[in-house]
Amino acid sequence: MWQDKLKEIIYILENSDVNEIDVSFWGRRFRVVKSAGVNVVEKPGVDTLSPDLVEAESSDELSLSQEVATKANNHEVVSPMPGTFYSAPSPEADPFVKVGDNVKKGDTLCIVEAMKIMNEIESENSGTISEILINNGDPVEYNQPLFKIKSS
Repeated sequence: MWQDKLKEIIYILENSDVNEIDVSFWGRRFRVVKSAGVNVVEKPGVDTLSPDLVEAESSDELSLSQEVATKANNHEVVSPMPGTFYSAPSPEADPFVKVGDNVKKGDTLCIVEAMKIMNEIESENSGTISEILINNGDPVEYNQPLFKIKSS
């Protein structure tokens, strides 16, 4: 029973901006930490910059900002549990979604079988399936990315 509560606390921690939770229940104390610490690395100071170096840094910053914008548009759907990934409701049926399909919030994307229970995984966002990251019948781990959905 307390293991289920602990799993809920871990899930809440992973999906929030909080880095640490300290809780006591049923006579036990639990402390869950998202990250042990943050390392800050400072760049060494440069007195003079050549035009080539400035140009290279600005192009790196531009490609980094484009990558961040792309990631902001792409939402990853992750597996909420370990199990087996199935792209269709049965072996003979068509898959729930294919690359390029438009989905709405709440649409079924796949099934993850865990302990002989078929769990339908639904879309949390509306958009277009841009990538399917796992093959039918493959095992999946907790929090493993399954799909990328480009927001519309």
